[in-house]
Amino acid sequence: MEFKIIEGGVCAAKGFKANGIHCGIRKNKTKKDLSLIYSEVPACTAAVYTTNLVKGAPLTVTKNHIANGYAQAVICNSGNANTCNANGIQIAEETCELLASELGLKAEDIVVASTGVIGQQMDITPFKNGIPELVKGLSTEGNQAAVEGIMTTDTKPKSISLSFEIDGKECKIGGIAKGSGMIHPNMATMLVFITTDCAISSKMLQKALSTDVKSSFNMLSVDGDTSTNDCVTVMANGLAGNQVICEEGKNFDIFMKALNTITVSLCKMIAGDGEGATKLLECKVSNAKTLEIAKTVAKSVICSSLTKAAMFGADANWGRVLCAIGYSKAMVDVNKIDVKFVSPKGEILVCKNGAGVDFSEEKAKEILLETEITIDVDLKDGEFASKAWGCDLTYDYVKINGDYRT
Repeated sequence: MEFKIIEGGVCAAKGFKANGIHCGIRKNKTKKDLSLIYSEVPACTAAVYTTNLVKGAPLTVTKNHIANGYAQAVICNSGNANTCNANGIQIAEETCELLASELGLKAEDIVVASTGVIGQQMDITPFKNGIPELVKGLSTEGNQAAVEGIMTTDTKPKSISLSFEIDGKECKIGGIAKGSGMIHPNMATMLVFITTDCAISSKMLQKALSTDVKSSFNMLSVDGDTSTNDCVTVMANGLAGNQVICEEGKNFDIFMKALNTITVSLCKMIAGDGEGATKLLECKVSNAKTLEIAKTVAKSVICSSLTKAAMFGADANWGRVLCAIGYSKAMVDVNKIDVKFVSPKGEILVCKNGAGVDFSEEKAKEILLETEITIDVDLKDGEFASKAWGCDLTYDYVKINGDYRT
């Protein structure tokens, strides 16, 4: 199974175009605030949504629109989350109607999404003024503009695409994401849009996505807050010409692997660009009794505020890792646990069989000063493994969120 990283993001797959503009939702005219992804033909579409009981109006509209398993366009604004607005549903539906008119589609063919401040009143005027320009500028080179249009506190654009082969046909898959804060397992304030020209049924596409998020986006945490607006959408237009994947088997496994490569890459980009973050953290748990135990331990460590703060300070305070494992409620034998800190500067064992060992603080500091750090936890109790991703906790996180709205 070979995957080749290619250029193009959501425009890498055949038949997809994109664009992003500033339409007036955000006060800063230098920042784009409206993005569009368009498929030349109807595409099988699948999505997963936030588990927060408070949900953005666009999620409700999108669920209704793709109930039949199909869509042909995605429109997303940034700067205002369209959540807790009395007219939120109306704004989302009218946005789809305006876009449908420009594209010659039905409003039901459109996925709508939104990100930004919660509870701010929203006006349809910027959409009315901006959508014609947005559609006119659609291009196979529009990935970068689309990425910029969905960013909020992100400091870096997040995009990846690759090619793979099914039935002797080259298939392409690509994705873009936004996400920096309000990120926590079971979906977060991230928006992820993935496109592929692989032919796969709506049912199997939904199965692939729903399965994948359990080991990708649901293992991601920046700050412990689960957002109201997150959504991951995959569109598959089938233009690669492979035989349609309608059941599990070799071809479905290949697609799953390609999808997971995209989602895990985006997870790492989101975690590494956490609000105020200076370091990407990965907790790698091995030799657990069950998969659920491995996932629970990895999540608990990556969510620990004290561990995150220690990583910011390059402090090898491994006791905080054991503490996080201990309160995770995972059934583990704490007297078997080994912990290592790993980075491009090397690795260092700091805990063996649940107890401290002599190690060089200077070497540990050198390892933890790197921008990518792995917290390696060996439970020595089985054969299951899992990974989770997050970032360090810095002074800047508080600064960013202390005046985010004003």
